[in-house]
Amino acid sequence: MAAKVPLPGTAAFAMGADSDKHNRYLTDEELDAVLPPTGYVICTPPPGYSVSAPRKLAPAPSPAYTGFQIQEDSDAAAAAAAAGLAPELPTEIPGVGSLAFFKAEDAQYFSKILKEEDESELSVDELKERKIMRLLLKIKNGTPSVRKTALRQITDKAREFGAGPLFDKILPLLMERTLEDQERHLLVKVIDRVLYKLDDLVRPYVHKILVVIEPLLIDEDYYARVEGREIISNLSKAAGLAHMISTMRPDIDHADEYVRNTTARAFSVVASALGIPALLPFLKAVCRSKKSWQARHTGIRIVQQIAIMMGCAVLPHLRNLVDAIAHGLNDEQQKVRTMTALGLAALAEAAAPYGIESFDNVLKPLWIGIRQHRGKGLAAFLKAIGFIIPLMDPEFASYYTKEVTVILIREFQSSDEEMKKIVLKVVKQCAATEGVTPGYIKEDILPEFFKAFWVRRMALDRRNYRQVVETTVELAQKSGVAEIVGRIVNDLKDEAEPYRKMVMETITKVVASLGASDIDHGLEVRLIDGIIYAFQEQTTEDQVMLDGFGTVVNAFGIRVKPYLTQIVSTVLWRLNNKSAKVRQQAADLTTRLAVVIKQCGEDQLLSKLGVVLFEQLGEEYPDTLGSIIAAEGAIANVVGMTQMQPPVKDLLPRMTPILRNRHEKVQEASINLIGRIADATLLQLADRGAEFVPAREWMRICFELLDLLKAHKKGIRRAAVNSFGYIAKSLGPQDVLSVLLTNLRVQERQSRVCSTVAIAIVAETCGPFTCIPAILNEYRTAELNVRTGCLKALSFVFEYVGPQSAFYCDSVVTMLEDALTDRDLVHRQTASTIVKHLALGVAGLGCEDSMLHLMNLVWPNCFETSPHVIGAVMEAIEAMRVSLGPGVLLNYVLQGLFHPARKVREVYWRIYNALYLGAADAMVPYYPDVGELSDEKNTYDRHPLQSTNEMNSGVGVPRPRRGYIKHKPQRLTGREEVVCVPLLRLGSETNVGFEFPGTLRLFPTPHPPLFRPWRMVRELGELPICRSLGMFGSWEGPMNAVLYVVKGVPDRSGDRVLLEG
Repeated sequence: MAAKVPLPGTAAFAMGADSDKHNRYLTDEELDAVLPPTGYVICTPPPGYSVSAPRKLAPAPSPAYTGFQIQEDSDAAAAAAAAGLAPELPTEIPGVGSLAFFKAEDAQYFSKILKEEDESELSVDELKERKIMRLLLKIKNGTPSVRKTALRQITDKAREFGAGPLFDKILPLLMERTLEDQERHLLVKVIDRVLYKLDDLVRPYVHKILVVIEPLLIDEDYYARVEGREIISNLSKAAGLAHMISTMRPDIDHADEYVRNTTARAFSVVASALGIPALLPFLKAVCRSKKSWQARHTGIRIVQQIAIMMGCAVLPHLRNLVDAIAHGLNDEQQKVRTMTALGLAALAEAAAPYGIESFDNVLKPLWIGIRQHRGKGLAAFLKAIGFIIPLMDPEFASYYTKEVTVILIREFQSSDEEMKKIVLKVVKQCAATEGVTPGYIKEDILPEFFKAFWVRRMALDRRNYRQVVETTVELAQKSGVAEIVGRIVNDLKDEAEPYRKMVMETITKVVASLGASDIDHGLEVRLIDGIIYAFQEQTTEDQVMLDGFGTVVNAFGIRVKPYLTQIVSTVLWRLNNKSAKVRQQAADLTTRLAVVIKQCGEDQLLSKLGVVLFEQLGEEYPDTLGSIIAAEGAIANVVGMTQMQPPVKDLLPRMTPILRNRHEKVQEASINLIGRIADATLLQLADRGAEFVPAREWMRICFELLDLLKAHKKGIRRAAVNSFGYIAKSLGPQDVLSVLLTNLRVQERQSRVCSTVAIAIVAETCGPFTCIPAILNEYRTAELNVRTGCLKALSFVFEYVGPQSAFYCDSVVTMLEDALTDRDLVHRQTASTIVKHLALGVAGLGCEDSMLHLMNLVWPNCFETSPHVIGAVMEAIEAMRVSLGPGVLLNYVLQGLFHPARKVREVYWRIYNALYLGAADAMVPYYPDVGELSDEKNTYDRHPLQSTNEMNSGVGVPRPRRGYIKHKPQRLTGREEVVCVPLLRLGSETNVGFEFPGTLRLFPTPHPPLFRPWRMVRELGELPICRSLGMFGSWEGPMNAVLYVVKGVPDRSGDRVLLEG
């Protein structure tokens, strides 16, 4: 028997069979295991036998279905790899775990960690290298949670790893050609984080990092450019200016233009990070380099990029920067002269409207230059002049404009696109300058300008198109509407549609900016006729014609009345067009025209449009249907519900089924229309209630609106929520509330949250007393979602109603007790939010007892670790500072500031810091008296800051004690005097209170004779008579309270002083 024999029935003859383990020959060991040990012998081949090469035959066709077979993952991957269909890439790597993906290119960078090795045999450097590679692979290819952990680890251990091993692995990855934007972003983030940690250790790798990062500065993607700037900024702060200059100096006069460009941009980032003054000496030296013109060119470009990047921040250094590059205007090299002019233009643009003094030295060379240069050089010089003229005083600006206009008009005929663009920009800037007169623009600039630029060809080039429109609008600001519109109005009937659109866009912007009062009757007729023609003849319906029509008609106002019949006829004809886009545009135009038609008193036309639009509500295209509903809403808005045609009782039932349409535009338009109907029903029919529409129909709408609370677009949800408020006010809150409270049982969180907001709006609209009992009753339901929803609704209610909360404060205390002691985190979080809104609402309204009770329930939650819960709790405690006063909170905080446990101390210090930020001055009377701790060596008494023990109790109202005596209140007038009142002494415990009507007690701040003003804690609506309270005197003798009265305060004889001791 042969040593290797294929079993009968196997696919041994299939092509490539030896590559699959299922089809290979059996070994001797496998044959021994398969065959019985007795009865078989191994035959030896006859002498001279040689194995002939097997003939490669095509595989026999197999049947289409050979039965079901479960393949192992490894077998499937091996088969795919053998067939050349997919590379065999690992998805799980030792020490890394599962990855989101692994690309073929990653194998060459991470080859050392793809296979398991005995780490005990590796050196420390090799272990470090593999650790870095694993972290980088997790960051680059891992899931978000894995990536976040790895990023934190590599940042924390950056100094431990060292700059060399880190950048040796990161930089080659960033150079990979197949790197995607997301991967590059992550690796750039790694470098950014690592730079903070490495600091000056990064210096040997500055050049390598710049080689990788500089190309990002000219990337097409804005965010890539921002990332590049951020890294170079951090790199310059870490390495220092001297090292950055020495590293980038060789690239300044590099032969390659690309390298010089990126180097200039990098230097501008360094200047931004380290300050322009630090870089100025180097810039001056480079800009005057005699070694090569490339260095001068790059130095001037650095100044240009600094101006572009830093904007008005160049103003303090403007003269130095201008002087550094001014000599370049007379340089022997054309490129240097051009770059100097562009640099001056950038500086002037950044400094506008200041800094003309800094450009004094360059005006003459620029003026000579625009007469000597041609082509790109002239374009750059004109650009510089164009940015400098707006900085001048009006008389100088007028002179220079007239001088430069001659050259501008000559260049109107230029065929160079870049020159045209710059000429248009300069004309626009000169026209906007104060010293240029309208007469000069009308006579000298406009004729040549329209002749050169208002041609059909301009409408085809998008860049020139936009520039021509902007320049024409700027010229109109000086020359007037009629001058510009009169020159181009006939072009509204031009054969070329792009040119008509260009004309329409210009007229739209000019009329929107300046109005139509300058347009006479003849021009008015031509303009309306041209607009109607252009609107009817458009082949592609877009916003330009629509906006233009609406803007011009609205600008004319009542003057458009003679043309309304023709306009409305056009709209009605287009509403019945077979094209959906045409119908949509006609409906959008109706929305814009409704107000003007009403102004002209043409209610009959509005009714006709309303009926036609009503008949179109069966529209099948959702975009068109949305426009039709919006138009119907616009008509309803201007006509009013009583005059609406069709009547509301017919319109509303037709709208209810449309609410089920899932298209966002239809939903938003429908809700806005229904809300308008409900609001108008309420306002106009207050005497008859909601008679126009039966209550059953409103309830149907309520149920439909519930579905819209699930919409993705926030505007739809907001409109639906507001509609509940209108309907509740029109129909009564009970039925609407029952619908909304029932909706708290649904699964979708978004729908529940919107329901809670709607409940709050109903409470705000109809009064909190209509909703709070229903919410409290619903809270008794055992279902978690319902209880959470009730809490959320109550939170919004108290946020909306503000000071009205004082009437309902005691009613909700028991519910808040339950919620604040619940095991569920969300309950406690939402209850803390309620307490916050409640405390802010009732501040100063006498609800301190309830608030103190709630404070005791909120306080234990300050040790929560969930970020959402702790955020809500801290906000509630902050609100308590406003409601109860800082003294109460300080008493709570003092207990834990010096606790032996660090985690406890951290929480208490966080609260104390917030308290200090909010009420530092008001806390002074409540600081503890540590004088009792004094001994023979140390005295802890601070007499100027100390008061009595009673004052340090921290409670806003003095606690009654034995011997508590109330003095007769003394009335004060607004006199300029000092009132001194001797106090009774009760041992060492005395107190002084100052009381305004409204039971507000303030306690005086103890001060030395040079006291600081002590702020009132409550606004009284008028200037308070008391500005400062002071107390001083010896502790042994009787104490005096001194009340300071402000000079010139009006008489407040109703105020009382209450002295208690």
